[in-house]
Formats: sequence, structure tokens, C-alpha cells
Amino acid sequence: MNKKTKLASEGEGLSAFHDDIKQILQSARSKAKTAINSAMVEAYWLIGKRIVEEEQQGKTRAEYGKKIIKKLAQVLSSEFGKGLDERELRRLRQFFLCFPKWDTVRPELSWSHYRLLIRVSNQKARSYYLNEAAEQQWSYRTLERNYKTLYHERLLSSQVKAEVEKEMREKTAQLQADHLDFIKDPYVIEFLELPANASYTEKKLEKALLDNLQKFLLELGKGFAFVARQRLIRTETSDFYIDLVFYNYHLKCFVIIELKTHAITHTDVGQLDMYVRMFDDLQKNENDNPTIGILLCTETDKMIAKYSVLNESKQLFASKYMPYLPTEAELIAEIEREKRLIERVE
Repeated sequence: MNKKTKLASEGEGLSAFHDDIKQILQSARSKAKTAINSAMVEAYWLIGKRIVEEEQQGKTRAEYGKKIIKKLAQVLSSEFGKGLDERELRRLRQFFLCFPKWDTVRPELSWSHYRLLIRVSNQKARSYYLNEAAEQQWSYRTLERNYKTLYHERLLSSQVKAEVEKEMREKTAQLQADHLDFIKDPYVIEFLELPANASYTEKKLEKALLDNLQKFLLELGKGFAFVARQRLIRTETSDFYIDLVFYNYHLKCFVIIELKTHAITHTDVGQLDMYVRMFDDLQKNENDNPTIGILLCTETDKMIAKYSVLNESKQLFASKYMPYLPTEAELIAEIEREKRLIERVE
């Protein structure tokens, strides 16, 4: 064997060795993903089953039946956090009602998959999406895209199904790219009791500014009490994280703060107003006043603050709320002071 042949043979051996190692890692990651998904889905199916069984036992006790999920949410929240609130427990109940037999469940799919599947009212379409997602290993985002674009319905009505399938694979290729996306899923994070902050996306400047804002508002002496950082707000289809949440006991309302390290945009304003509406709908108690939103947008040479309070007139906002909120000038001065300190350190 000459030198060139020997080197080629060694290269092929190393390549096969590397492929073996990569296959071991890919297999282990696949097993980890399947194990987590299977444990979550089974637990949530069993909880849904127990809720339905308990409700059926209490049929003659109407008041008890109405309050069962609310009481259960309170009990679970005190020990396991806010992940299983009333709305989510109702989803678990619906999950069992949609899949009353365990052998119809595909445990390799994630809870995010099932949150979408239980919204599919057509049973045949739901069964199709369930089995295709499991067998083709669709990510949640691929399933969501196919459901929203009526992929199943288009396949049924198409004369040339291969073209529809080819287009789908091309348009979902990027959605299938991140095979470790499941570990960033907020439902997985809650289930495993991992830290639920947004450390995946927080930038150094944003974190420093938010740290300072939190301290600044608490020291302002205008009734602010800290509630949460990166507060998760969940809708039927999406998850959002609010930078800072306070409660002002003078105003008897929540105050949410969003920080953007760019110039203000219409999208930012719309997002803030959406957060205010969502917070009023999902978090505000009957005796609380409407939620206030504060949007802070920073640029290199200036900083802008925008306040948002829905269902209130601007005049009432000024007379009722402004005496207890930091003024725009105070917010700008504090942000600029902190930015200068950060720049000096760096």
C-alpha cells in the first residue's frame, strides 16, 4: 500500500468514526426529546382524565362542578407555579375529551403540538395532522404552518398531490432546522421547573437597563411594588414575555414596562397596547383599575417614553395617573444616566 492509498484509507476511517459519534449524539438527543414529550403528554392526559372523572362524579353538585378547575388551579399554583392556571387546566380537560383513549395519543409529539391539535374541530383532519406530525417528525412550527395553510384540505382536493407535498417540504425546511428547539419551549421549561427567564434573548445592555429601572421605580416612593420580570403571557397560539411588571397600590393597578433598544416604531406601540389589553383580560382583578403600559425606546442620542392606558380618556389619565407615575423627563434622565455608566465600564 503506497502512502497516498494509506492516507486515503485513514481518512475514510476517520470519517466513518466521526459519523458514528454524530449518530450516537443524534440518537441520544432524539431519545431525550421523546422521553420529555412522552412524560409531559402522559401526565397532562392523566390530569385531564381525572378532571373529567371528578366532574362526572359531581354532576349532582353543580356549584362544586363549576369551581373544581378554579380550586385545582389555586392548589397547583401554590406548589408548582403558574404554569397550570385555569385556562391551561381547561386545555388538559379538552385534551382528554379529544383523545379519550390513550392508544390514540402519539406521545412522541410535544404538548405544543397537542395545544394546536385540540383546536382542530374536524376529527378526520385532526387525526391526519396527528399521525403526519408524528410519522414525519414535524416540528410544532411545521404543524402550525401546515394547519394554517389548510395543507390537509389542499391535498384532498388536489389532482397532483406530489406537487403539494413538495411545496410543503420546501416551505417548512427552515422550520424543521432546529432539532433542539423543544428544550426552549416554555411548556417544557415549566414542566421541568427550569429557570423561566428570557436569558436566551436578553442583550447585555437591555439587562443592565432593566435591572436599573426595576431598582429606580421601587426607590421612587410612589407606591410601586415589584411583581415579575419577563412575565409570560400566554394566548391560544403564542407566548409573550413582558419585560417588567409592577403593581402600584396608590393607583390600584398593574404597570407594565417594555424596553426597546431602538427607535420607536408603530409595531412597538401596537405591541404595548396589546400587552395592556391582554394583561387586563388575563391578570387584572375586578377591583383593579385599568393596566398602564410604559414603552421605553432608546437610541444613541435620545430616548422616548410612551404611556398607554386603554379604556380611559387622556384627560382622566393625566389627572388620575400621572401624579404617581415617573414623568417622561425622570425616565429619560435615569435611562441616560445608566447608559453613560455602562459605556464608561465598557
